[in-house]
Amino acid sequence: MQATRLLYLLHSGNLYGTERMALATLQGLQNDLIPLLFAPPGPVHAEAQRLGIESHVFNGNKDLFKQLPVVLQNSQRIAVCATGVSHSLIFLFLNLRYRLKNVHLHLVHGGTDERLSYGRKKILNFLPITLVAVSNFVRERLLAHGVRDKQIKVLENFLPDGQINSALQRPRFTQDGIRKVIVVSRVDPIKRIDVLLDVLDLEPALANLEFRILGTGWDLEAFRERVKDQHPNVNFVGFSGQVAEELTASDLLLHCCPEEPFGLAILEAMAAKVPVLLPNAGGAGSLIPDLDLTDAANAGLHFQANNPQDLAKQLVRLQTATAAQLNNMADNAHQRLWQHYSSHARLQDYRAQFAEVIL
Repeated sequence: MQATRLLYLLHSGNLYGTERMALATLQGLQNDLIPLLFAPPGPVHAEAQRLGIESHVFNGNKDLFKQLPVVLQNSQRIAVCATGVSHSLIFLFLNLRYRLKNVHLHLVHGGTDERLSYGRKKILNFLPITLVAVSNFVRERLLAHGVRDKQIKVLENFLPDGQINSALQRPRFTQDGIRKVIVVSRVDPIKRIDVLLDVLDLEPALANLEFRILGTGWDLEAFRERVKDQHPNVNFVGFSGQVAEELTASDLLLHCCPEEPFGLAILEAMAAKVPVLLPNAGGAGSLIPDLDLTDAANAGLHFQANNPQDLAKQLVRLQTATAAQLNNMADNAHQRLWQHYSSHARLQDYRAQFAEVIL
């Protein structure tokens, strides 16, 4: 009997978090299911080819509607992952004809537009689909927009084991205190980089820290102008193709967004053994437990979201943290990554979802 295909329908051909998770899932389940990717034009196809994953380009819903029957007519059962509402509906409509036994997951990674990211998902209510929220924060947003609780399953994102194993790592701390802080984020209003700039206006003691912000966005030029004369220790780098190298040259990853659905850059910092400082809100806040710097189990620190005074307090504390505390934080975070956010820890959740169509 023919092995079951895992059909992954992406709404974007980019290579950001959603697309990277699609590839990691397809690659991680290839011993159980035959991976097959459909996506609009973009760099995700070249990466799929590099990983040995079959991929097909489609240009809009009409083109997808024309291409999918070739896949469905040669199948007896199928596993489906989709990220666009229209793509899930197209599969459901076509399967009225082919009547394939299937398990259909609709992945919800969230985003900056509440209506598009969460609001439209209630169209899928009462259909034979499980909506996969990548964090409890995403689940809460779906519920707030009227999605049925019974249809939501939380399956958190992860890094492939191979990526964790091969990640460049920061050398062990040998001196007390942080000196170099990195932010890996789009520079858009929702990301709240402005909170960091407010902190620097409030706390002169942080002038000794070097801040590098990697990413582009709407606020980039305005923020470059704001720090040009007042805060020469802040460098808005823009796009960087050397994020891994930048991470390992840093002492701390700072994440400012209180509405982040998840935060793969945080996992990459944990893999690189770079300590993290996160807001106590959103999907990012749930990635580490809320413990004090002096706690032996500490895997990172939180600050009160959208609160410049508290962020300043935490950064000042980290300036005097001992090397032992910083190394302990990095080690605990790396262990937490393996235990909770690695492919061997998370892919079993997908296997359980697809159990009835895996041969």
